[in-house]
Amino acid sequence: MLNQLSEKGRMKGSAKRGVITATAVLAAIAAIAVYIGVYLVQAPASAVATQGPSGVQLHLATVAAAETTDPHPTWVSYYSTDANDQNWRHATTYVLPAHTLVHVTVYEFDSQTGLRNPFLSQPQGATSGSYQVDGKSLTSTDPSVASHIFAVPQIGLSIPLPGISSSAKNPCSNAPCPLSTAHVTITFTFRTPGKGLYRWQCFVPCGAGFIDGNGGPMQTVGYMDGFLHVV
Repeated sequence: MLNQLSEKGRMKGSAKRGVITATAVLAAIAAIAVYIGVYLVQAPASAVATQGPSGVQLHLATVAAAETTDPHPTWVSYYSTDANDQNWRHATTYVLPAHTLVHVTVYEFDSQTGLRNPFLSQPQGATSGSYQVDGKSLTSTDPSVASHIFAVPQIGLSIPLPGISSSAKNPCSNAPCPLSTAHVTITFTFRTPGKGLYRWQCFVPCGAGFIDGNGGPMQTVGYMDGFLHVV
């Protein structure tokens, strides 16, 4: 009798563990489904690259703080813009054609933060092996003057973005920022891969107020990371 009761107890315990395991698995599947639905299938607001005289153009801007009307007006952020720094959009998903050279211009309005890993001071993945900062061609930048990074690990692209000096006379406080305020202009060219969704990320921990600067805008699509939607 004792053996039978013990066996029933083991069976009940096993069944309970099975229910807990099944619940955990279903919860994980639901979380993955939400991630895919929100970030992969229905990516946040996107901006389409434009066709210019020299080919496909993508214009971006980085700012120390988002618009005052934004849900997070103090968060550092990327924006899409255009060749005249007009028509700002708070979009970090960029639609690009496949297997095409894309000429990128980044208007950097944020201040210098510095890199924790000096290796990131070297541009990777640019077609010429270099990039231009205020018209000057460089193969690396001083790690201490970097503000942000535009990196797409899946395609080996990583571009350091030097920031404005701490002594700049007319910094921009919140987006949108006119070109009359202090900024650095960075340009580079890269070739898009085949069709797909490729995540990009800034690897400079600049989430002020969060542990090690890695929270908030650093973990939120629409601020310091997003996607290249290659079509």
